[in-house]
Amino acid sequence: MAHTIVVGNEKGGAGKSTVSMHVATALARMGHRVGALDLDLRQKSMGRYLENRRKYLDAQGLDLPTPIFVDLPPTDAQNAPDGEAAYDHRLSQAVAELEAQSDFIVIDCPGSHTRLSQVAHSLADTLVTPLNDSFVDFDLLAKIDSDGEKIIGPSVYSEMVWSARQLRAQAGLQPIDWIVLRNRVGAQQMVNKKKMESALERLAKRIGFRIAPGFNERVIFRELFPRGLTLLDLRDTGVKQLNISNIAARQELRELVKALNLPGVEVTF
Repeated sequence: MAHTIVVGNEKGGAGKSTVSMHVATALARMGHRVGALDLDLRQKSMGRYLENRRKYLDAQGLDLPTPIFVDLPPTDAQNAPDGEAAYDHRLSQAVAELEAQSDFIVIDCPGSHTRLSQVAHSLADTLVTPLNDSFVDFDLLAKIDSDGEKIIGPSVYSEMVWSARQLRAQAGLQPIDWIVLRNRVGAQQMVNKKKMESALERLAKRIGFRIAPGFNERVIFRELFPRGLTLLDLRDTGVKQLNISNIAARQELRELVKALNLPGVEVTF
C-alpha cells in the first residue's frame, strides 16, 4: 500500500499547499512514485500549482519529475457502498486510483473543517501540520492562558486528530505519525517566538506530535507558483547560480523531508 501523507490545518494561510507541492515533488525527484490529491474543492491551490507546472513544462519543452494528480470523481450517491457517504466514496475512489501507481500519496487539505478533510486525516500514515509562528494559529491546537504560558486544554483541530487516531486504532492500522511544522517563521528572535517554541514543546509531550522546521517567509515561494516550479527545479530551468536565500530555502526543504522520516526515503538533494 502507498504511504499516505496528509498536509492539514484548519487555518488558512499556513503554507499547506507550498509544503504539499515541495514534499511531493522532492519525493518524485528522488525516484519515488508520487500521487497527489487536493481536497480544497473551492480554491484548489495544489491542483492549480500542478496545472501551472504542466503548462510551463510543456511550453518550455522540459520533462521534470512531477506527481500524478487526479481530481476527485463526481459525486455519485447511488454507487456508494452501503453505509458510506457520497463524499467519502469520492475520496476512497481517488485514493484507490492512485494507490496502484504510487509509493506515496500526498493529500492537501483545505484551511477549514470539512467532511473530506476529516476522512483524509483518518487515512494519514504521516500527518503534517504547518503552523504559523502565531498564537492565533496555536489556538487551533490548544487553548492557552493570557500570558502564553499555561496550556488549558486541546482545541478543535487536536480533537479532530484524536478522533482520526481512534478510527485508525479501531481498524487495526498503524498510529499516525503527527508532525507540526513551524512554518513561515520570521528571522528575528522575538519574545513571542520563544514563547511559541516553549508552548509547542510542552504541547507536543502532552498530545503526542513531533516538531519539525518548516520554511522561513521568502518571496521565492510566491514567484514559483505561476510556473508550477519548486526550489529543486530552478537549476533545470536555466538558473545557473542560486542566491543565498534560495540555497537556504533548499536546505530548509532538505531538513523538512529528513524530519518526516518517511519509509524507504533517503534524502539525496
